[in-house]
Amino acid sequence: MVVDKQEWSYEECRRKRVEENKKRMEALNLPQLSQALRTPSFKPSPKKQVKPRTVEKQLVVVRRSGRVANKSAPVYKEVLVEKVMIPRRISKHRDLSNRVYASDEARADALEKADKLESGLEPDFPSFIKSMLQSHVTGGFWLGLPVHFCKRNLPKRDEVMTLIDEEGHEYPTIYLARKTGLSGGWKGFAVAHELVDGDALVFQLVRPTAFKVYIIRVKGPEQSNKL
Repeated sequence: MVVDKQEWSYEECRRKRVEENKKRMEALNLPQLSQALRTPSFKPSPKKQVKPRTVEKQLVVVRRSGRVANKSAPVYKEVLVEKVMIPRRISKHRDLSNRVYASDEARADALEKADKLESGLEPDFPSFIKSMLQSHVTGGFWLGLPVHFCKRNLPKRDEVMTLIDEEGHEYPTIYLARKTGLSGGWKGFAVAHELVDGDALVFQLVRPTAFKVYIIRVKGPEQSNKL
């Protein structure tokens, strides 16, 4: 086989260039560097072992007020609170269609007698006079008391006031401090003593929560009926 001189000359030049490049690479140590790049040079660091966290516990003294430091801890428990109740008295039915209205003269006469009775009472026990109206003894059964007397002598909060009649019988009533009057229980006293319009009552405070009550009856012949 005959080889063209020009082709042979080209192959010879190429071979020489390859050999020269190989020598240069060996002189520069490039094959070792190339191999080193293909092989990873780093090694994974070993996994660190995490030590369990320990919490140190210490007993410390809690500062407390000197007033309660020596006292025992409070004990809470349920307590039943009894509500003050006034027992209902069984009273007979009253015929309100035949109400009795006192005349001015009869009312004034009863008040005069009440004033005379009050002047003979012991001065150490405060007292006042109350003339009965229809709202006191029939429909409303609410008895308002003198404001100045209540502010000076009676409790500052709602209380059970006992009414003691002339025979010594006791009748508990509810005193409303804000309204300065007698509410629950007053009806039982009024009905039991058959109080009517024009009667004059003397209230004497014999105890902080008890009244002695004196009744001056209005005169019958001077009364008039109004339907």
